[in-house]
Formats: sequence, C-alpha cells, structure tokens
Amino acid sequence: MYNLLCPNITINSLHDIKPNALQHMGIRGIIFDLDNTIIPWDSEQMSPEIIQWLHTLLAQGFKLCLVSNNMGKRVQTIAGILGIPFIARAYKPAKTGFRQAIATMELTESQVAVVGDQLFTDILGGNRLGLYTIWVTPLSAKEFVGTKITRRLEKLAVRMLRAKGLMK
Repeated sequence: MYNLLCPNITINSLHDIKPNALQHMGIRGIIFDLDNTIIPWDSEQMSPEIIQWLHTLLAQGFKLCLVSNNMGKRVQTIAGILGIPFIARAYKPAKTGFRQAIATMELTESQVAVVGDQLFTDILGGNRLGLYTIWVTPLSAKEFVGTKITRRLEKLAVRMLRAKGLMK
C-alpha cells in the first residue's frame, strides 16, 4: 500500500521536469492534473510561462492530456487554450480517467507519466496503473476545502513514508 503513494520523483516546479530524461525512459505522453499543477485552483488564467512550456513539450513530440476531477466546462476551456485532449470528472484516483487519457493519446502505460500535486489522487491513481509519477509542489495555497483536509492526511503519509525509507 505504501508504495502506491510514493511518486517516482518529487519536484518543486513543472520547470524541473527534464523532457529529455523522460524521452530516454520511453515516456511519450504526459497526463497533467489541472488545479494547482498547471493552473492555480479556481483560476481561468494560466501563466504565459506555463503555456509556453507546455507548447514546448508538444513541439518535442510529447502527447499531453489533462485529467481532472473538475467539471467539464472549465477543463474544456483550459484544454482548448493548449489544444490538447482532456478527461473531466475523472474521479481520481480511479483508473478509468487515466485509462481514457492513455487511450486518447494512443499510448501504453509504460509510455505515460502523470504529473500532479496530490498524493491521494494523482500519484495514487498513476501508480495503480504503473505510470511514471511526478509529484509537484502546489502552485497556490488556495484550494478546495476537501483538498485542504486531504493535505493534512498527505503530510502524515509523507512522514510515514520517509520514516520507512520509501520517500526522500
């Protein structure tokens, strides 16, 4: 169970992701969480730097897909700005949304990474399918009330994982 909560890597910013390293590992597609991963929670405005960075990944040949537990309209709007597919109301950490994204990108599990800011949704969901998981520091402290509660459990889980030597 503990290993399902352990990301393959932990980063402070999306800019810390090394596209060449991912390609070297055979990663061809990246699933991105939406809120507090590529855009602050409850915002419609993505930073121009993030937009440019995501377009750079596309230009390097990566397939991208948004997978979010949010309602469809907001996710669709942001995916439209980027010109990438999306899965809304994914009910992460359920496998279904991740599987839909993998199928949409026409890739296999071994070719896909997932990037997200939450252990109990993004990382757990990705690990359940054997995806390469990247845990990123949230963009904002502003969050959905349910997420704030989950963050407390997340901190406890991280302490336990570190104590067991499973996480740095």
